[in-house]
Amino acid sequence: MITQTNIYWSFTLTFVASLLFVATASAQYQYPQGSTTTFDEYKDYPQLRGETQPLTKDKLPSWMTLDGEIRSRTEGQTAIDLLPGQGKFYELERVRGGMDIRPTSWLSTYVQFHDLHALGLPLKYTAANMRDNFDFRQAYVEFHFTPVKLFAGRQLLNFGNERVIGISDWTQTSRSFDGFDARIGDKNRVDLFSASVVNIYPTSLDMHAGGLNYHGVYGSINSWVPRTTVEPFVLVKAMPRVLSQQNLYGTETEVTPGLRVQGFPGWNVDYDVTGTLQRGSYSNDSIHAGSLMAKAGYMAASMPWKPHLLAEYDYATGNAHRNAQRISTFDQQYPSNHNAFGLVDLFGFQNMKQYRLNMDLNPYRDLTLLIQGESLHAATRFDGLYSSAGSLLVKAPTAGFPSDDIGTGFDASAKYVYHKYFVVQAGVGHFFPGQVMTSSKLGAPLTISWLQLTYRFKLN
Repeated sequence: MITQTNIYWSFTLTFVASLLFVATASAQYQYPQGSTTTFDEYKDYPQLRGETQPLTKDKLPSWMTLDGEIRSRTEGQTAIDLLPGQGKFYELERVRGGMDIRPTSWLSTYVQFHDLHALGLPLKYTAANMRDNFDFRQAYVEFHFTPVKLFAGRQLLNFGNERVIGISDWTQTSRSFDGFDARIGDKNRVDLFSASVVNIYPTSLDMHAGGLNYHGVYGSINSWVPRTTVEPFVLVKAMPRVLSQQNLYGTETEVTPGLRVQGFPGWNVDYDVTGTLQRGSYSNDSIHAGSLMAKAGYMAASMPWKPHLLAEYDYATGNAHRNAQRISTFDQQYPSNHNAFGLVDLFGFQNMKQYRLNMDLNPYRDLTLLIQGESLHAATRFDGLYSSAGSLLVKAPTAGFPSDDIGTGFDASAKYVYHKYFVVQAGVGHFFPGQVMTSSKLGAPLTISWLQLTYRFKLN
């Protein structure tokens, strides 16, 4: 019989064995002279590690490129849905293939499919983002007239280190958008987009809801302040039919202005700060919300393994229900939430406060280790707790939660790039539930562990 203890120790041993494997392999492998393999620090997470292997095919036309990705992740949880006795092992398989066609110097098209499966996991435990039978992930046309690029069709949108808008690539399905994106400039750039998120239908074609309902202007300025990137943005979410707190249907117009500033001022110090406000209307309710994400780090570059210590504070408003016609729950919209609030990936950036400390290490050229701990709290005890997808996970009782303590987490993970193209990842995350969870009968401690292999190639 599989028990929670067995799963925990099995995956802990798997993780330790994986670290020993990648450490030994890295010590034995000699990199060729001139190798361009670099270390992507965890403070820039999420970042793809490894390179795409270039392959050649004589009979392939010069105006066509094919690419692919194969990813396999063995994963286990001791308490699916935070319920005791729901420990499961399963395998997440993802295959992607793409084709880029360049008929002229100013026009190109790109089409990408994916096929995703959760093997060994009963359907009732399979999350919506774990499977999708053969479907199109991207399909767009690109027009480029320097310094302007216009993308039209199904595409990826990534802004603000993916904490503002991201593709959530850790999930099986990932995320894409149908719409338009005009990119103007190079070192200093502005994106003007109008799109709608693609909804995943595992057994039929993925589609977006009718019309384009998500719009934005996102700037990236790199020349104003030395070693600093300034990113002002305005996002508009316009939904045609929503239900207010008074059970009245109407339209939603939500405006989110914000600013992100990221810099490396020197002395091995780095920082990353993003602040937003949200205003607008939700049927007959008004919207008053906001968020703050602040990180500050220091790298001891002269020490062995180059330890990088990063402190983080995150805050997203919740609805205290002091005004019956005001909504104060921050709308996270479409970020990448993997590892934003611990590696267990339970929670979203709504009604949330987090205190977090990370240390990432670089023992070898292509091996990075991450150790982190986080303390999670509700911004207000009178609002619910939300999942990483933004849906209500735990409803607050009328009198509010007895405490704002959601819980604490401890995580350890590793990434290793073997011979530049094969990426090995392993990790263990554990969540210790607080009073918010235990008072709602979702208080089972959760351990999640995984071992993932990824390979990408491009055929010219």
